[in-house]
Amino acid sequence: MSTICIDNVSRWFGNVVAVNDVSMTVGPGVTGLLGPNGAGKSTLINMMGGFLAPSAGTVTLDGQTIWRNEQIYRHIGIVPEREAMYDFLTGREFVRANAELHGLGDREAQRALATVEMEYAQDRRIDTYSKGMRQRVKMASALVHEPSVLLLDEPFNGMDPRQRMQLMDLLRAMGADGRTVLFSSHILEEVEQLAAHIEVVVAGRHAASGDFRKIRRLMTDRPHRYAVRSSDDRALAAALISDPSTSGIEVDVQEGVLRIQAVDFGRFTELLPRVARAHGIRLLTVSPSDESLESVFSYLVAA
Repeated sequence: MSTICIDNVSRWFGNVVAVNDVSMTVGPGVTGLLGPNGAGKSTLINMMGGFLAPSAGTVTLDGQTIWRNEQIYRHIGIVPEREAMYDFLTGREFVRANAELHGLGDREAQRALATVEMEYAQDRRIDTYSKGMRQRVKMASALVHEPSVLLLDEPFNGMDPRQRMQLMDLLRAMGADGRTVLFSSHILEEVEQLAAHIEVVVAGRHAASGDFRKIRRLMTDRPHRYAVRSSDDRALAAALISDPSTSGIEVDVQEGVLRIQAVDFGRFTELLPRVARAHGIRLLTVSPSDESLESVFSYLVAA
């Protein structure tokens, strides 16, 4: 069983700070690294995998520094997000090449290809593969030496539903077997299906850590903002403002819309149609105005 420790780690590229003073611990089981695009997830994974040196702080595996530690690399498998591959090779040749780097042979390469269900296409050139097939052959390459730590950067990109389910089952089994599995995603539902423990990053900062359900509850309980158009915006605003489920209402005359901040999501969604019906007001449109992942994570950072 292996544990990765990230201790006050920062990484900058010139004047751009990609990761800012992040500390976290990733242990056995499946951990989700959640954050919007550009949050610093790939930079963190590259430092955990030994592909990138921290500008400050330390990244260790079981107490040993990862950067430029050849023996550590033998315990880590990594599936990068980038698609650049040796397209002139077949899938079998690509996986076999990584096997040979670890002093292994064709038997281990075949086992890894079977694990990701790519035997049927192993003798085709990679430049004929779909994006999902490329993801799976990268996975086979990462698994060929049976690492105790597996790092995956947006692994489900390009996969069809069946491929996604097969990979999720594989990662769950590896986590249950005591391996340390970390995967990044900007899609909340992917993390919810696979990882009980999550680490949340936004704008290079560590925003939240812990049990998925607890953090999901924070996301649900945050103030919700809505844009509402109705047949009588002013009358609707007057009827809603006195209820404790709303903390602010703005009548945007120029846009012809009510901008409502609700602090009690459940109560407000029940209240709005009831109040409109009681006052004879027609609701024309009701739409959330801050449902992006960026807005959710920004709330978590401030919480």
